[in-house]
Amino acid sequence: MVPELLKECEDKMKRAVEATSHEFTLIRTGRANPGILEHVKVDAYGSSLPLNQVAAITVPEPRQLLITPFDRSLISAIEKGIQKSDVNITPSNDGQSLRLNIPPLNEQRRKDLIKQVHVKAEHGRVAVRNIRQDANKRLQAAKKDKNAPLPENDEKRAQDQVQKLVDKYIAEVEALTKSKEAELMEV
Repeated sequence: MVPELLKECEDKMKRAVEATSHEFTLIRTGRANPGILEHVKVDAYGSSLPLNQVAAITVPEPRQLLITPFDRSLISAIEKGIQKSDVNITPSNDGQSLRLNIPPLNEQRRKDLIKQVHVKAEHGRVAVRNIRQDANKRLQAAKKDKNAPLPENDEKRAQDQVQKLVDKYIAEVEALTKSKEAELMEV
């Protein structure tokens, strides 16, 4: 029971760190990153579709995104979708494609983005801690199980192993946070 629990905890913690890393990619830096358009929806073909399903997104220059629709008739729908989103960049339309010029970040905007990074990092740490809490509850329940009780020293050893996993994955979240902060502070 304990090895399966530890494996399950580690898998969940990895996913929590990956989710945090993914959230970090959605935060706009001074460089062009197609990830900032990931949540943009486009009204096309009678439904709301993700932008990456109706257009190719490329990075021709460090501060520019090029959006080339698969169907040119959707160019105005894509433009509206970007304007409705929280990207806060107005696309320029040349009739064939859309260009998003990423403006350089000012000092205040950098600080605001770093605050967002810290909030997302805290969500990641909380997710890892919640996995620990769930594992510890399951270990305590296994100790009290009347059919096959888990010995107390095995429970304690398993809790220590879970704590080591927590420390490892929280350190990964911290490393990701520091990396994203450095990326945001680049001028």
